[in-house]
Amino acid sequence: MAGCLRIKGGGAVLLCAFLLVGISASYGQLSPTFYDETCPPLRSIVRGIIAQVLFTTDPRIAASLIRLHFHDCFVNGCDASLLLDDSTSASIVSEKGALANNNSVRGFDVIDDIKTAVEDACPGVVSCADILTIAATESVYLSGGPCWTVLLGRRDSLTANLTAVNDFIPRSIDPLDQLKNKFAVLGLNTSDLVALSGAHTFGRAQCLFFRQRLFNFNGTGAPDPTLNTTYLAELQQLCPEGGNTSVLANLDPTTPNVFDNNYFSNLQALKGLLQSDQILFSSDGADTVEFVNKFRASQRAFFESFVDSMIKMGNLSPLTGTDGEIRQNCRRINGDSTPTNTNYYGGFVATM
Repeated sequence: MAGCLRIKGGGAVLLCAFLLVGISASYGQLSPTFYDETCPPLRSIVRGIIAQVLFTTDPRIAASLIRLHFHDCFVNGCDASLLLDDSTSASIVSEKGALANNNSVRGFDVIDDIKTAVEDACPGVVSCADILTIAATESVYLSGGPCWTVLLGRRDSLTANLTAVNDFIPRSIDPLDQLKNKFAVLGLNTSDLVALSGAHTFGRAQCLFFRQRLFNFNGTGAPDPTLNTTYLAELQQLCPEGGNTSVLANLDPTTPNVFDNNYFSNLQALKGLLQSDQILFSSDGADTVEFVNKFRASQRAFFESFVDSMIKMGNLSPLTGTDGEIRQNCRRINGDSTPTNTNYYGGFVATM
């Protein structure tokens, strides 16, 4: 989709083709034209299915799909290992059952629908890993964010890594140094951390993942002092002590379903919902603060940095060439006769 225009504030902002100049060669066998001959309608199929769900039944799905891509790439690279279900015959223990994923990620049914449609159009050609990548990109665009050219050609893993999930997936209660370390070990820097955290400009979070900030923060018997007092009162009413931990709150209380730079305005106003959000701005002397201020001052700067970081993240250790396979069913490797489990759902931690 190179060359698409996004209109913001009365001006046309080109945020696609030029962002890939000089970058595609660094990702080996991945190419923006990988499916041009073998599956020309691929991107329109993905966009159409997501748009149908997003605008008719599930306004959270765009944020959920980008979260799926994030959770997949941070564990063994972008190989669709997250999509695999448990399988005795294939000796697979699903990543979906890990603490960081269970009751945390969702949207698997939409990926299934996309895969079915793509297989009907182009059988045996498109990997589930590439579907996740395109779905994340289209989810951002359909929600008002930038569009960009996607590098493609990933193949699907033959196994999952449950143990690695909790080691590599950032948590909402991680201190800033730990968040930075989890990004750095994958070759992602501070700018990437702040830009990718900006995906919390849409979606939802359960009370379970921020209520510790509202009443007894770090055992102090008092709320998190970095929470705006008016916002704190609203959250305490929504998530009272002893209440339902699965109640949802908007990550962005201003434009909860739109991909924009209001996330950074919220941090400046001490209205970051998750501890891992607010810590980016409220840590004295942290180098993350300058990026929060930069992205708040310019939505264009945020969009450009976000696209660059998404490309970097989307190309973490991809399987290419003859490695892995092209799965026929995203939930199981080819030849596995284990019945498909469609009951995995989850409550989605940070971007419902």
